[in-house]
Amino acid sequence: MQAVLKRIKTYLKRPKVIFLLVFLFVLTVLFWFCLPKPLFKNPTSYVIDDNQGQLLGASIAKDGQWRFPYNDSVPQKFKQCIIAFEDKRFDRHPGFDALAFGRAIKQNISSKKVTSGGSTLTMQVIRLATKHKRNIWSKLLEIFMALRLELTYSKKEILALYTSNAPFGTNVIGLDAASWRYFGRSPDKLSWGEMAAMAVLPNAPSLVHPGKNRQTLLNKRNRLLTRLYKQGVIDSITAELAKLEPVPEKPMPLPSLAPHLLQRFKNDYDAKPMGDTRIRTSIRSGLQQQVNDILEQHHQVLKANDINNIAAIVLDVETGETLAYAGNITHHEDPQMESDVDVIDAPRSPGSTLKPLLYASAMHNGLILPNSLLPDIPTLIAGYHPENFDMGYDGAVPASKALARSLNVPAVKLLQQYKFEKFYDFLHKIGITTLTKPANHYGLSLILGGGENTLWELTGAYADMARVLNHYDKYNGSYDPEDFHNPVYGKQDIKKPDLEKSGLLDAASIYSTFQAMEEVMRPGEEMLWQQFSSSQRVAWKTGTSFGFRDGWAIGVTPRYVVGVWVGNTDGEGRPGLTGINAAAPALFEIFRLLPASKDWFAMPTGEMVKIDVCRQSGYRAGQYCQDIDQVMVPKTGLRAPVCPYHQLIHLSADGQYQVNGNCQPPDQMLNKKWFVLPPSMEYYYKSRNYQYHVLPPFRADCAQAENGNTMEVIYPKDGAKIYIPLEADGTRGRMICNAAHRLPGMKIFWHLDDQYMGTTKDFHQMALNPPPGKHILTLVDGNGNTINIGFEILSK
Repeated sequence: MQAVLKRIKTYLKRPKVIFLLVFLFVLTVLFWFCLPKPLFKNPTSYVIDDNQGQLLGASIAKDGQWRFPYNDSVPQKFKQCIIAFEDKRFDRHPGFDALAFGRAIKQNISSKKVTSGGSTLTMQVIRLATKHKRNIWSKLLEIFMALRLELTYSKKEILALYTSNAPFGTNVIGLDAASWRYFGRSPDKLSWGEMAAMAVLPNAPSLVHPGKNRQTLLNKRNRLLTRLYKQGVIDSITAELAKLEPVPEKPMPLPSLAPHLLQRFKNDYDAKPMGDTRIRTSIRSGLQQQVNDILEQHHQVLKANDINNIAAIVLDVETGETLAYAGNITHHEDPQMESDVDVIDAPRSPGSTLKPLLYASAMHNGLILPNSLLPDIPTLIAGYHPENFDMGYDGAVPASKALARSLNVPAVKLLQQYKFEKFYDFLHKIGITTLTKPANHYGLSLILGGGENTLWELTGAYADMARVLNHYDKYNGSYDPEDFHNPVYGKQDIKKPDLEKSGLLDAASIYSTFQAMEEVMRPGEEMLWQQFSSSQRVAWKTGTSFGFRDGWAIGVTPRYVVGVWVGNTDGEGRPGLTGINAAAPALFEIFRLLPASKDWFAMPTGEMVKIDVCRQSGYRAGQYCQDIDQVMVPKTGLRAPVCPYHQLIHLSADGQYQVNGNCQPPDQMLNKKWFVLPPSMEYYYKSRNYQYHVLPPFRADCAQAENGNTMEVIYPKDGAKIYIPLEADGTRGRMICNAAHRLPGMKIFWHLDDQYMGTTKDFHQMALNPPPGKHILTLVDGNGNTINIGFEILSK
């Protein structure tokens, strides 16, 4: 044994042997590392499929080729066709077929030109990956690399690599792209005749392809069909019928059902690459087409008023998945239409669509009950003067009605109470990312569209609220923080929730909000829809931005959320461009496409409590409330204020006059509970609510307490800064001042800077023309009660 080892050592010391070993080692290393990584580096098309895997749309790759991403699934028909045509021993050879290679050399020598390459499919994969020139040395290198490829790739994977990267004529690469370009269908739906045509194309794609040498293509396809018949792959009838099928004439356009979603996917992928450039979305192609059709129909009407753009989105509440994504009208060549702009992701002024979020948040924080009265009077806050859409005032209005009617002044007054900084932070917590400036930049105007939001995030916020409410019973009264998330357009995996005892919004506040939103009258139906048993219940909200630039409508049911935006992408406003007129009709047409359900959100009774509520004010009942209702409200309502509008008043024995201890013995007084609003609220409220009773006047012999809360200045408010514009003739205009007094027939004497300006009776309004600077407005009534208001007139 030692002798043998000694002989081997002596042998290994010979130079030739050393050289051979080194050569074999280097060759082994080269062999193992000869394949490029990754094998294919070509850019691929961006491709989106619907929830069933059917093509929704695709874009051409960056190098100008239609090249879909790698697909590991090869149709059985194509496998049989391509192996029969290109490499009949594919399943048996190690990457190089010596018999085929030898036959090719023999044919080339006998014909004195190259008629056959003898390449296996594995070798063709190498050539496609490396783009080697076609010569003898490249052929040997392909053999070398093909052998290596077979060591770490299965036959199935190699065939899939070939199928995804083979040229199919013109700028079409891969079977997936070719099938759609030439036949308008996915590969798995091709017939034998169509698949045979696909199999022969990569053999000479520059010479033979649809639209060029079609007869040659037809002959090659038919020869392949005959071969398949002889091999027993297909029967004679199938072969003959397949030969009767025509070959395609020219490439076809690919589907384009959701072009704006395709562009969104491209942008998202470029910002954060995530796997390959193909995605199976959550879109339902049938619904997508129907939504596109509805938008086109409404566009035809809207464009008569120079309103060019409309967008819509449909979300599944449970998952947040996008079921339809129509970012704009589609397939319009007129550049003025700007139909390529995806409005779903474009920041726009949301109008009133944030009001439900404020309403729910205020209840969640115990500021109001569902029907608490909110002031609706002329308001000036730090120079900001909100007005209702109809330019009128109710004096006071229940919070639910204010939301249903989308009144601006009550919303601003509520936000003032809630604090806009707090609401700004809340919006960020629920996923609103478009408010990029500090909170004080938006101020109170935030609730009326002073910021910008996207249809994507707003519909997502409505879906979040519905999801929290749906999950309340499912999670036994707990909350999943992940229920608040932006919409998604890819299929989502269901994760186990990490539950908490409380959430950003409690279920009861959300339920009360949706109840108020359901009371809105549907456009053109005037509440008659409630008489039809097939109509589904929808909680919805519209919004109109300043200047009639944007019309919004968002609706929610336990299963779906639909959002619609209407306007012009360039921001041009148009008369009549309102959420209720322009967007809501399309909203309800889309809802009619969705499966109708009579089920509504379940009342989250575990999050609610029955309390005594003052019927007139909607506040928690106090000691002087007369009409009391027991109402189910959110538990947070236990922290809500007690009714501030009921008080005990003292009347004469006949009940005709107010009295006090100065003129009437207490034992002769009639004490009565009375619903009393502040004068400015009462001024508007009493004209709209016939059941409201104004306080009786004081009897003449009774000395009324100073001011007695009987008189109030409506406009201007104390500390107001006012700019009065110039008239057409260059003179400064007048400011109209308003006041309210409880007592009918009472006179008010007006003074500006101690100068008497005039007297009013019953209707207390005075036109004044103060110069720029600070002023004092003094009002004195017939009983001697006095009010002083300071304000400033700005020069510019």
